[in-house]
Amino acid sequence: MDGLFPSHCPAQFVPYVTTLTLESGDRHRLESVVTDIKESAARKGVELKGPHPQPPSDLRVPQSKTLGPGNERFEAWNYTVYARTIEIVAYEEFARSVAGDEYPDCIHVSVDVNQRRSVGGR
Repeated sequence: MDGLFPSHCPAQFVPYVTTLTLESGDRHRLESVVTDIKESAARKGVELKGPHPQPPSDLRVPQSKTLGPGNERFEAWNYTVYARTIEIVAYEEFARSVAGDEYPDCIHVSVDVNQRRSVGGR
């Protein structure tokens, strides 16, 4: 995870925004993980934006009864995926730590790091 955050630029000159997107079919486990991140941030004095809930995605997966030709199918498998996004502005050390944490198998975490340019900046 060290390559996510350039270390050659001081945070006060080049703020980075780390966006964490957490997704899971288990809403309760997702909320538990998000709560843990929020509590950790609060203990360390880190300000977060979010979590922002995204609309749930309802997915439908068709299931064939055979691997060969034919149209026989089992009933489709339906499930819902829940998502939350959290933004960490600056606080690169905390963002790196959270991005590198181990999460339960049912939680998918993606990390996006962007440089925020100030108004009038180059």
